[in-house]
Amino acid sequence: MNHYRPYRPLLEKLRHAGLRPTRQRLALARLMFEGDGHRHVTAEVLHSEAMASNVPVSLATVYNTLHQFTDGGLLREVIVDSGRSYFDTNTADHHHFFFEETGTLIDIPASDVSIAQIPEIPAGAEVRSMDLIIRLAAA
Repeated sequence: MNHYRPYRPLLEKLRHAGLRPTRQRLALARLMFEGDGHRHVTAEVLHSEAMASNVPVSLATVYNTLHQFTDGGLLREVIVDSGRSYFDTNTADHHHFFFEETGTLIDIPASDVSIAQIPEIPAGAEVRSMDLIIRLAAA
């Protein structure tokens, strides 16, 4: 018999990232990755979603799990200012519009951005990535 296990793709995703699929990781992965499209989520929003879904998890565990997912390549952290980070399920190269009033992030395809010049890179360093965030306010 071949029974379909609804969590199988998430189990494989976690294992592929080198993460043991604990109950809490699996529950948070379900909230982050199941559904249509990409998401930009703060730890606080994910914690609220977990509580609403009867997933007993502390905010500290949500933060730790999101950072583990990021370290495993499952998420990308987008830091919009010193006190606010979003976790993005779209790990492909891209940039963002950030609406300051609402806190909404919208993806900008990397192909839509052209950067003509960057400053000289300090000796002994190399560019790992570049993140462009265009901050928007209501007109």
